[in-house]
Amino acid sequence: MAEQDRYGGWFGGNKADKVQEKAQQAMPKTSGADQDRYGGWFGGDKADRVKEAIPQDLRQASGAEQDRYENWFGGDKLPSRADIEKRLPKGSGAEQDRYEHWFGGDKLPSRADIEKRLPHASGAEQDRYGRWFGGDKAPSADKVNGSLPRGSGAEQDRYGSHFRPGPSSNIRIGGTTSTLGLLQHAVLPSFGFHSGLSVIAYGVGRYTNRVEAKDWLWPSGQVANAWWSAVGVPVVYNGLSLSTAWGSLTYDQKLLLAGVSAWGVRLFYRVASRSLRRGQDDPRYETTSKKEPDFWNKAFFTMFLPEALVQTLISLPFTLPFRAPAVDALSVPFPEASTFSHNLAVFLFTAGYSLEVLADTQLESHARSANAELNRDGVWSIVRHPNYLGDALCHFSFPLLLYGVGQLHPLALLGPLANYVFLRFIGGDKENEEKQEKRYSKENPVKYQQLQQYKQTKNSFWPRLMEVNNKWLWTVAATGAGAVVLEQSVLRLLRS
Repeated sequence: MAEQDRYGGWFGGNKADKVQEKAQQAMPKTSGADQDRYGGWFGGDKADRVKEAIPQDLRQASGAEQDRYENWFGGDKLPSRADIEKRLPKGSGAEQDRYEHWFGGDKLPSRADIEKRLPHASGAEQDRYGRWFGGDKAPSADKVNGSLPRGSGAEQDRYGSHFRPGPSSNIRIGGTTSTLGLLQHAVLPSFGFHSGLSVIAYGVGRYTNRVEAKDWLWPSGQVANAWWSAVGVPVVYNGLSLSTAWGSLTYDQKLLLAGVSAWGVRLFYRVASRSLRRGQDDPRYETTSKKEPDFWNKAFFTMFLPEALVQTLISLPFTLPFRAPAVDALSVPFPEASTFSHNLAVFLFTAGYSLEVLADTQLESHARSANAELNRDGVWSIVRHPNYLGDALCHFSFPLLLYGVGQLHPLALLGPLANYVFLRFIGGDKENEEKQEKRYSKENPVKYQQLQQYKQTKNSFWPRLMEVNNKWLWTVAATGAGAVVLEQSVLRLLRS
C-alpha cells in the first residue's frame, strides 16, 4: 500500500480527496493542442458555438453548378419531379401525337368506338349488303346446319323417310378414322362376337358328337352379328330405345339388313332341315380323324375358331356401316352417290338369291322323285354348284349397295372375297365334290360316272360362254331385273 494512502490521515484526513476533486476540475477537458489550450484567450466557449454553427452553413448538396446557384433561380420553387412528369407527353413523338390537340385533342374517337363501327363479317357482297335483304333475320349457322340433309342425294336417301315411322332422332358417328381404331372398335368386337358363338356351337357339337353344329352357326351367326351391330349396340351401349335405334337407320342400311336376313334365314333353314332329316352328323365330317380320342380336344382350334375368323371377315360389309358409318363415308374412294351401283346391287342380290332358292327347290324335288341319276336339270344345267354361285352373288351385292350411297370402306371388300375363297377352295364346291367322288365310287358307280361327265361339260362355279343360250340363266337374270324395276316403281309411287 502506498504511503500517501497509509498516512493520508496524518495530513488532514479526507481533505486530500477534496483536493483531488478540485485538481480534476481544473484540468483541461480537451487535447493539449494550442487551439484547445489557448482557446479561452480568444473567447472561451465561443469557439464551441462557432463549431456547432459551421455545419449548419455547409451545403448539403453536391458542388455542381445547378446545386450551388439554384437559389439564384428560385431555390426550392423549381417544379418537382411529379409536376414535370405530368407535363411530359404520354404518346410518341410522331406528328399525329404532338399536334393532335390542334385537331380536337381527346375528342377523336376511341379504339372501342372505332371497333364498334368496323364490320364483323367478310367483305363479300352477301355480308356487305345483307341488311338490304333482312339484316340479322337470316337463319343462324346452327339452323342452316340442322336443315342440311344427313344422307347423300340419292333417291334412297331423299325418300328414305317413306320407310320409317318418323325422322331420324339419332345420327351415329364413328369414333375414329385410323386403321388401328377401326380394328379396335369394329373388327375385334365382331371377332369376339363370332368367337363367343363358336364356343357355344363347340359345346353343343361335343355334347351331341356332331361337327355339323358349326354349319348351323354359319348363317345364323352372321345375321345375328349384323342385327347386333345395327340395333343391339345402340340399344345396349348408347341407351337408345329399340324404335329410336331402328329409326336412325337409313333406307339403304335397312335394305342391307333385309338382304342379309333373307340370305341367312334361307341358308339356316336349308342346313337345319337337312340335319334333322339325317339324324346324324354330315357325311363330310365322318372321317377317321373323328374317331381319334383327342379329336374334340383339338376340334375347337382346328375347325370352330378358324371359321369364326372367316365369318368375321365375311360379315365386314354388314357390320362396318353400323359400327363406323362416318369412317365408311370418309374412306370411300368416290363419295358421290351412284344410282347405277345401287341398281346393280339389287340386281345381283335378287339374281343370286333366286338362284339359291331354285337350286334348293329343284334338288329337293329330284330327291323326292327317287331318281337314281345325278341331278343336272334346271339351274343345275348352268353350273355344277348353282347354290354356291348364288351365295357369292348375294355377298358381292353388299359392297355395291354401300358404294351406291358413299359408305363403302375398302376393308369391306374383304367380305365377298373371303366368302368366295372359302366357297371355292376351302369348304364349298371343292370339299363337296371330293366327298361326292369318294362316296359315289364306293356306293353308286352310275352316279360316279355321271359326275365325271358332268365335270367335263359344266363349270363348277362360273358359267361358260355357251350358257348364254340356257333359258335358266335368262330366267335368273330376268328375276334380278324385275326386282330393280319393282323397287324404282315403288320409290316413284311414294315420291308422287
